[in-house]
Amino acid sequence: MPAEIFGERYEFLPREGILTFEEIERVTRVCIELGVTKVRVTGGEPLLRREIESLIRSLSSIPGVDDLTLTTNGVLLAEKAQALKSAGLSRITISLDSLDPDVFRHLAGRDESPEVVLNSIRAAERAELGPVKINAVIKRGVNDHTFVDLARHFHESGHIVRFIEYMDVGNRNDWQLDHVVPAEEIVSRINDILPLEPIGPNYQGEVARRYRYRDGGGEIGVIASVTQPFCGDCTRLRLSTDGKLFTCLFGSSGTDLRDFLREGASDQDLRGRIESVWLKRTDRYSEERTGKTLVGDVKKVEMYQIGG
Repeated sequence: MPAEIFGERYEFLPREGILTFEEIERVTRVCIELGVTKVRVTGGEPLLRREIESLIRSLSSIPGVDDLTLTTNGVLLAEKAQALKSAGLSRITISLDSLDPDVFRHLAGRDESPEVVLNSIRAAERAELGPVKINAVIKRGVNDHTFVDLARHFHESGHIVRFIEYMDVGNRNDWQLDHVVPAEEIVSRINDILPLEPIGPNYQGEVARRYRYRDGGGEIGVIASVTQPFCGDCTRLRLSTDGKLFTCLFGSSGTDLRDFLREGASDQDLRGRIESVWLKRTDRYSEERTGKTLVGDVKKVEMYQIGG
């Protein structure tokens, strides 16, 4: 969350404005009935939510949740990894954009060290929350000189680094097309040092294109929503902290579920609303990005509100 906006005096949503764990569980149960099998807890930073282990325990107990995972910046993970595993978490994804201390501090916006995140990755290993997926957003002129080192560090580690093209999520990141390092360039530069070969997806709708090291040292992924959009295969639905349902990471507005629930909607009512949103969706922002970017006046939900 950008420090220049969310300073110490920033007034966050009142507690009653965010979904309770029970409401999140209820929406999840209905989504499972509609065919969802994978649930990801994201943010913002989910480990800031008090008693997050209780939510994980509730979600993991829902029949039909085949894969329960969580995305975190890793700052608080070392102390929580074992509790999350015990509560039923299947896997973890950790954000780490660079191993260079200066670059890391610049991107994190705080006086932390990448060692904090590396320590959390080791804690996740000990808790058997692996293989850990490590997300690295690559931005031209900022950390594009460090991503090969990241690949080299996790080569043969058993963990999977996913290199992500810098995306125009929200309206606050001053996104420009020339900030994007294309996935093709990322793969080429890693391949020069550690030869790669492409492999197929694990499942339909997987957002990362997978490559394995030819020497057997594991695999990486690249997420190329800017240069190689995958809207047509999208299977993701997002629920914001304040109970809005979004069908696209680049959406401008969501469909309210919070007030709908609190006004007495039945599970059947909730099912109908979710089903209606999904069946009527026409969003394909990444495929239409060029035209919209040129217009330069498209309001989008911020990343810290609905996660990745």
